[in-house]
Amino acid sequence: MIRFVVRRILTGGLVLWIVTTGVFIVFFATSRDPATRFAGKLATPQTLALLRHRMGLDDPIPVQYWHFLTRTLEGDFGYSYATRTPVNDLIKDALPVTVSLAAGGSALWLLVGLVCGVASARRAQTLLDRGIAVGVLLGISVPAFIVAMTLLYLFTAALPIFPQSGYVPIGQNPVRWCEHLILPWATFAIAQAAVYTRLTRGALLDVLDEDYIRTARAKGLAEHRVIFRHGLRAALTPVVTQFGVDAGMVMSGALVTESVFGLQGLGQLTTRSMISGDLPVIMAVVLIGAFFTVLANVAVDIVYCVLDPRVQLG
Repeated sequence: MIRFVVRRILTGGLVLWIVTTGVFIVFFATSRDPATRFAGKLATPQTLALLRHRMGLDDPIPVQYWHFLTRTLEGDFGYSYATRTPVNDLIKDALPVTVSLAAGGSALWLLVGLVCGVASARRAQTLLDRGIAVGVLLGISVPAFIVAMTLLYLFTAALPIFPQSGYVPIGQNPVRWCEHLILPWATFAIAQAAVYTRLTRGALLDVLDEDYIRTARAKGLAEHRVIFRHGLRAALTPVVTQFGVDAGMVMSGALVTESVFGLQGLGQLTTRSMISGDLPVIMAVVLIGAFFTVLANVAVDIVYCVLDPRVQLG
């Protein structure tokens, strides 16, 4: 088990190094002079020369690459071209918003998907199963911004239960934090919950046809023990695998939700930076997204190993 975990961590580190190298090539080695971007078009040649020296752009490419790696490991992403403020400050303000949205939305879609998928598999070909199938079809078909606008109208205008927009840090007021994020969580989770419902249903139905499930039933075990103790654990392996894949899509999925609900997270920050050509901020967001994607996939591999010890042999 320990060797398996260490191997996965080393593989994740290799992936991060490859991504970091690719970012350096794209944003430094092949892009327009970063000093010109930072100083602006009206900067004098003397100012540009001084800035290039301070940024290390007059060093050989291997030296620049080494400095870039060391600064990245230290979490230093430089200064924003647009605001002239440290990128770390911008990330520090936006990251908690997106992490809160992604963590809550992911937990919600996983919970709803598992509950509905198990219920649908246990009552296959019944009215409940067909009703859940209709809900799944709606969840997959309706665009996220339509879901968001519908929830906003229902629960902030027609029934003013939740705040319309904004964000309150969890450390400041946990209750207000939750109130501001319930509708974004629901928007973020509806489509994915539908996917996980179908995935759980299909996997569980396959497992329930196995010989060891029939043996457990023949021994007189209660149906809920057969489902949850023997069936669901094996059925979770494809669900966990899909969750690892979806973890990498959280950043892009957060953009629409953040825009509709006025959440100033990484999605909004990335959009503004792409419009203004703010390369240091874009670079930082790419690297942070890669880090969380690798982290989520390493965690999923470990959970997968617990669910199915045979994966340690791979």
